[in-house]
Amino acid sequence: MLGIIGGTALLQAELPPLERKLIPTPYGTVEVYRGTIVVIKRHQFNTPPAQINHRAHLAACKILGVDRLISIGSTGSMKAELPPGSLVVASGYFSPWNIPTFHEHDIFHVPPGVDEELSAGLMELAPEAKRGVYFQARGPRFETAAEIAHFAEHADVVGMTAASELTLANELDIRCAALCTVDNYANGIGGEGAPDYEEIIRIAKQNGEKVTSLITAIVEKFA
Repeated sequence: MLGIIGGTALLQAELPPLERKLIPTPYGTVEVYRGTIVVIKRHQFNTPPAQINHRAHLAACKILGVDRLISIGSTGSMKAELPPGSLVVASGYFSPWNIPTFHEHDIFHVPPGVDEELSAGLMELAPEAKRGVYFQARGPRFETAAEIAHFAEHADVVGMTAASELTLANELDIRCAALCTVDNYANGIGGEGAPDYEEIIRIAKQNGEKVTSLITAIVEKFA
């Protein structure tokens, strides 16, 4: 079964009939929309990015039989050649900070990564997209220009959620890929200073309209 985790644009797409359910997990209760696919709104209950209960979300996916997951999320560009409005399909990801795990009390090692078949499928649906490395920042603040300059040597876009989702999916043996919208230049990139929140919201709305049609195509291809 296909699972999609993303923002508000998810439920604006043309999707198969979905029923809202509350799914209890060992990590908390999750609001899901379930039919022939499973849809989870990342910021349910108005949860900010740094406080999202990723373990509950991914546990709910596993309970409901999800075996393929697409993570869709907003990012900032750390490369001048990736302007706001771009799309990026993650080729890999990293974070220097703690990523949640289901294995805090045992010894368990999974080589994390993205599923290349799913990623190639996303590139077919969005041929204008670029492949790039996703860096997960801690949040909730934006990163300093010095931090971005450092991490830009190793990654292309910065966000606060996808690395956690992809890592947990790997632990649960769920094939996974990430589609990133670029909603702003990160601090100090592209001749810009610190990101302007109102401008980010404006670009995010435009990207949301683009992603809405993509979500419909993703369901048609992968469900």
